Amino acid sequence: MTATVARDNQVAARANDVWKVYGSGEAQVMALRGVSVEFERSRFTAIMGPSGSGKSTLMHCLAGLDSVTRGQISIGDTTVTGLGDAGLTRLRRDKVGFIFQQFNLLPTLSARENILLPLAIAGRKPDPAWFDTVIDTVGLRDRLGHRPAQLSGGQQQRVACARALVARPEVIFADEPTGNLDSRAGAEVLNFLRNSVKEHDQTIVMVTHDPAAASYADRVVFLADGQVVTELTGPTPETVLDTMKRLDVLAEADV
Repeated sequence: MTATVARDNQVAARANDVWKVYGSGEAQVMALRGVSVEFERSRFTAIMGPSGSGKSTLMHCLAGLDSVTRGQISIGDTTVTGLGDAGLTRLRRDKVGFIFQQFNLLPTLSARENILLPLAIAGRKPDPAWFDTVIDTVGLRDRLGHRPAQLSGGQQQRVACARALVARPEVIFADEPTGNLDSRAGAEVLNFLRNSVKEHDQTIVMVTHDPAAASYADRVVFLADGQVVTELTGPTPETVLDTMKRLDVLAEADV
Protein backbone atom coordinates (compact mmCIF):
# COMPACT_ATOMS: atom_id res chain seq x y z
CA MET A 1 0.00 0.00 0.00
CA THR A 2 1.02 3.65 -0.32
CA ALA A 3 0.79 5.61 2.91
CA THR A 4 -0.96 8.95 3.30
CA VAL A 5 0.06 11.63 0.79
CA ALA A 6 0.69 15.17 2.02
CA ARG A 7 1.24 18.41 0.12
CA ASP A 8 4.90 18.81 -0.89
CA ASN A 9 5.50 21.78 1.40
CA GLN A 10 4.30 19.69 4.35
CA VAL A 11 6.57 16.72 3.65
CA ALA A 12 9.73 16.41 5.74
CA ALA A 13 10.87 13.07 4.29
CA ARG A 14 9.69 10.84 1.48
CA ALA A 15 10.40 7.38 0.07
CA ASN A 16 9.13 6.80 -3.47
CA ASP A 17 9.02 3.17 -4.73
CA VAL A 18 12.10 2.26 -2.70
CA TRP A 19 13.68 -1.16 -3.02
CA LYS A 20 16.68 -2.37 -1.03
CA VAL A 21 18.43 -5.64 -1.85
CA TYR A 22 21.37 -7.06 0.06
CA GLY A 23 23.63 -9.74 -1.43
CA SER A 24 23.06 -11.71 -4.60
CA GLY A 25 22.09 -15.16 -5.81
CA GLU A 26 20.95 -17.56 -3.10
CA ALA A 27 22.19 -15.18 -0.41
CA GLN A 28 20.04 -12.30 -1.69
CA VAL A 29 17.82 -10.60 0.87
CA MET A 30 14.99 -8.28 -0.21
CA ALA A 31 14.80 -5.82 2.70
CA LEU A 32 12.45 -3.26 1.09
CA ARG A 33 9.95 -3.95 -1.69
CA GLY A 34 8.60 -0.86 -3.43
CA VAL A 35 8.02 1.24 -0.31
CA SER A 36 6.29 4.58 -0.86
CA VAL A 37 5.62 6.65 2.26
CA GLU A 38 5.69 10.30 3.33
CA PHE A 39 6.40 11.83 6.72
CA GLU A 40 4.73 15.16 7.43
CA ARG A 41 6.45 18.13 9.03
CA SER A 42 5.78 18.86 12.70
CA ARG A 43 4.50 15.35 13.34
CA PHE A 44 5.74 12.39 15.36
CA THR A 45 5.63 9.18 13.30
CA ALA A 46 6.56 5.70 14.52
CA ILE A 47 7.63 2.88 12.23
CA MET A 48 6.81 -0.63 13.45
CA GLY A 49 6.95 -4.19 12.23
CA PRO A 50 8.25 -7.61 13.20
CA SER A 51 11.95 -8.44 13.16
CA GLY A 52 13.15 -8.47 9.55
CA SER A 53 10.25 -6.33 8.30
CA GLY A 54 12.59 -3.62 6.98
CA LYS A 55 11.80 -0.85 9.48
CA SER A 56 15.42 -0.08 10.40
CA THR A 57 16.51 -0.39 6.78
CA LEU A 58 13.86 2.13 5.77
CA MET A 59 15.04 4.57 8.44
CA HIS A 60 18.67 4.20 7.42
CA CYS A 61 17.78 4.84 3.77
CA LEU A 62 15.65 7.86 4.68
CA ALA A 63 18.49 9.31 6.77
CA GLY A 64 21.13 8.81 4.09
CA LEU A 65 22.96 6.20 6.17
CA ASP A 66 22.34 3.52 3.54
CA SER A 67 21.75 3.67 -0.21
CA VAL A 68 18.70 2.34 -2.02
CA THR A 69 18.82 -0.28 -4.77
CA ARG A 70 15.99 1.40 -6.65
CA GLY A 71 13.62 4.30 -6.05
CA GLN A 72 14.10 7.75 -4.58
CA ILE A 73 14.55 9.27 -1.12
CA SER A 74 14.15 12.98 -0.32
CA ILE A 75 14.49 15.12 2.79
CA GLY A 76 12.51 18.32 2.36
CA ASP A 77 13.46 19.67 -1.07
CA THR A 78 16.74 17.71 -1.17
CA THR A 79 16.91 14.50 -3.20
CA VAL A 80 19.06 12.14 -1.16
CA THR A 81 19.31 9.42 -3.79
CA GLY A 82 22.49 9.86 -5.82
CA LEU A 83 24.20 12.30 -3.45
CA GLY A 84 27.97 11.88 -3.19
CA ASP A 85 29.91 11.72 0.05
CA ALA A 86 30.15 15.51 0.39
CA GLY A 87 26.43 15.95 -0.23
CA LEU A 88 25.53 13.24 2.28
CA THR A 89 27.81 14.84 4.86
CA ARG A 90 26.06 18.19 4.39
CA LEU A 91 22.66 16.51 4.60
CA ARG A 92 23.48 14.80 7.90
CA ARG A 93 25.03 17.99 9.28
CA ASP A 94 22.37 20.50 8.25
CA LYS A 95 19.05 18.71 7.74
CA VAL A 96 19.01 15.52 9.82
CA GLY A 97 19.34 14.69 13.52
CA PHE A 98 19.90 11.23 14.99
CA ILE A 99 19.02 9.51 18.26
CA PHE A 100 20.27 5.95 18.68
CA GLN A 101 19.63 3.18 21.19
CA GLN A 102 23.26 3.31 22.38
CA PHE A 103 23.31 7.10 23.12
CA ASN A 104 26.69 7.56 21.28
CA LEU A 105 28.03 10.19 23.68
CA LEU A 106 31.75 10.93 23.97
CA PRO A 107 32.82 9.91 27.49
CA THR A 108 35.47 12.63 27.90
CA LEU A 109 33.07 15.48 27.11
CA SER A 110 30.54 17.09 29.44
CA ALA A 111 26.83 17.00 28.68
CA ARG A 112 27.03 20.56 27.35
CA GLU A 113 29.98 19.71 25.11
CA ASN A 114 28.25 16.57 23.80
CA ILE A 115 25.11 18.56 23.00
CA LEU A 116 27.04 21.24 21.13
CA LEU A 117 29.45 18.86 19.36
CA PRO A 118 27.63 18.69 15.98
CA LEU A 119 27.52 22.51 15.81
CA ALA A 120 31.20 22.71 16.74
CA ILE A 121 32.13 20.23 14.01
CA ALA A 122 30.10 22.27 11.50
CA GLY A 123 31.78 25.49 12.65
CA ARG A 124 28.45 26.94 13.77
CA LYS A 125 27.64 28.81 16.95
CA PRO A 126 24.54 27.86 18.93
CA ASP A 127 21.56 30.17 19.17
CA PRO A 128 21.68 30.96 22.94
CA ALA A 129 17.90 31.33 23.27
CA TRP A 130 17.25 28.05 21.44
CA PHE A 131 19.95 26.27 23.45
CA ASP A 132 18.25 27.41 26.66
CA THR A 133 14.89 26.22 25.33
CA VAL A 134 16.29 22.78 24.47
CA ILE A 135 18.03 22.42 27.84
CA ASP A 136 14.86 23.37 29.71
CA THR A 137 12.82 20.98 27.57
CA VAL A 138 15.06 18.02 28.42
CA GLY A 139 15.41 19.16 32.06
CA LEU A 140 19.19 18.88 32.28
CA ARG A 141 20.28 22.36 33.32
CA ASP A 142 21.82 21.11 36.56
CA ARG A 143 23.69 18.31 34.74
CA LEU A 144 25.42 20.23 31.92
CA GLY A 145 28.86 19.96 33.53
CA HIS A 146 28.58 16.20 34.12
CA ARG A 147 30.23 13.58 31.91
CA PRO A 148 28.17 10.63 30.60
CA ALA A 149 29.47 8.25 33.30
CA GLN A 150 28.02 10.60 35.92
CA LEU A 151 24.54 10.48 34.35
CA SER A 152 21.81 7.86 34.45
CA GLY A 153 20.80 6.06 31.26
CA GLY A 154 17.72 8.25 30.91
CA GLN A 155 19.77 11.41 31.38
CA GLN A 156 22.31 10.24 28.80
CA GLN A 157 19.54 9.65 26.28
CA ARG A 158 18.08 13.08 26.99
CA VAL A 159 21.54 14.54 26.27
CA ALA A 160 21.46 12.65 22.95
CA CYS A 161 17.97 14.06 22.26
CA ALA A 162 19.15 17.61 23.00
CA ARG A 163 22.16 17.09 20.72
CA ALA A 164 19.83 16.07 17.88
CA LEU A 165 17.50 19.01 18.48
CA VAL A 166 19.96 21.87 19.06
CA ALA A 167 20.85 22.21 15.36
CA ARG A 168 17.16 22.50 14.41
CA PRO A 169 17.24 19.79 11.74
CA GLU A 170 14.38 19.29 9.29
CA VAL A 171 13.79 15.81 10.71
CA ILE A 172 15.07 13.73 13.63
CA PHE A 173 15.39 9.98 13.17
CA ALA A 174 15.23 7.95 16.38
CA ASP A 175 16.19 4.27 16.23
CA GLU A 176 14.78 2.39 19.26
CA PRO A 177 15.59 5.39 21.50
CA THR A 178 14.14 3.74 24.62
CA GLY A 179 15.55 0.27 23.96
CA ASN A 180 18.19 0.49 26.71
CA LEU A 181 16.03 2.33 29.26
CA ASP A 182 13.73 1.25 32.03
CA SER A 183 10.06 2.18 31.71
CA ARG A 184 10.32 5.40 33.74
CA ALA A 185 13.37 6.72 31.88
CA GLY A 186 11.82 5.64 28.58
CA ALA A 187 8.67 7.60 29.36
CA GLU A 188 10.77 10.69 30.12
CA VAL A 189 12.49 10.47 26.73
CA LEU A 190 9.23 9.83 24.87
CA ASN A 191 7.56 12.77 26.59
CA PHE A 192 10.48 14.94 25.51
CA LEU A 193 10.09 13.79 21.90
CA ARG A 194 6.33 14.35 22.08
CA ASN A 195 6.80 17.86 23.50
CA SER A 196 9.45 18.79 20.93
CA VAL A 197 6.85 18.11 18.23
CA LYS A 198 3.94 19.77 20.02
CA GLU A 199 5.74 22.85 21.33
CA HIS A 200 8.61 23.37 18.88
CA ASP A 201 7.27 21.95 15.58
CA GLN A 202 10.01 19.35 15.36
CA THR A 203 9.55 16.40 12.99
CA ILE A 204 10.39 12.99 14.40
CA VAL A 205 10.47 9.55 12.77
CA MET A 206 11.03 6.75 15.28
CA VAL A 207 11.60 3.04 14.81
CA THR A 208 10.33 1.01 17.75
CA HIS A 209 9.12 -2.49 18.62
CA ASP A 210 7.24 -1.27 21.69
CA PRO A 211 3.47 -0.55 21.38
CA ALA A 212 3.60 1.73 24.43
CA ALA A 213 6.39 3.81 22.85
CA ALA A 214 4.52 3.97 19.54
CA SER A 215 1.43 5.32 21.32
CA TYR A 216 3.28 8.61 21.92
CA ALA A 217 3.32 9.21 18.15
CA ASP A 218 0.70 10.95 16.02
CA ARG A 219 0.85 8.16 13.47
CA VAL A 220 2.24 4.64 13.18
CA VAL A 221 3.35 3.12 9.87
CA PHE A 222 3.52 -0.69 9.84
CA LEU A 223 5.87 -2.75 7.70
CA ALA A 224 5.83 -6.47 7.00
CA ASP A 225 8.10 -8.33 4.59
CA GLY A 226 9.66 -5.10 3.37
CA GLN A 227 6.36 -3.41 2.50
CA VAL A 228 4.10 -0.80 4.09
CA VAL A 229 0.91 -2.69 4.88
CA THR A 230 -1.15 -0.29 7.00
CA GLU A 231 -1.01 2.71 9.33
CA LEU A 232 -2.76 4.16 12.39
CA THR A 233 -3.43 7.70 13.49
CA GLY A 234 -4.02 8.58 17.13
CA PRO A 235 -2.58 5.23 18.25
CA THR A 236 -3.01 3.67 21.68
CA PRO A 237 -0.94 0.74 23.02
CA GLU A 238 -3.99 -1.48 22.50
CA THR A 239 -4.64 -0.51 18.86
CA VAL A 240 -0.93 -0.81 18.04
CA LEU A 241 -0.70 -4.27 19.61
CA ASP A 242 -3.86 -5.39 17.83
CA THR A 243 -2.48 -4.22 14.49
CA MET A 244 0.87 -5.95 15.12
CA LYS A 245 -1.00 -9.21 15.71
CA ARG A 246 -2.73 -8.85 12.33
CA LEU A 247 0.32 -7.93 10.23
CA ASP A 248 0.70 -11.37 8.62
CA VAL A 249 -2.89 -11.24 7.37
CA LEU A 250 -2.50 -7.62 6.22
CA ALA A 251 0.72 -8.46 4.35
CA GLU A 252 -0.93 -11.37 2.53
CA ALA A 253 -3.89 -9.16 1.56
CA ASP A 254 -1.49 -6.53 0.17
CA VAL A 255 0.26 -8.95 -2.17
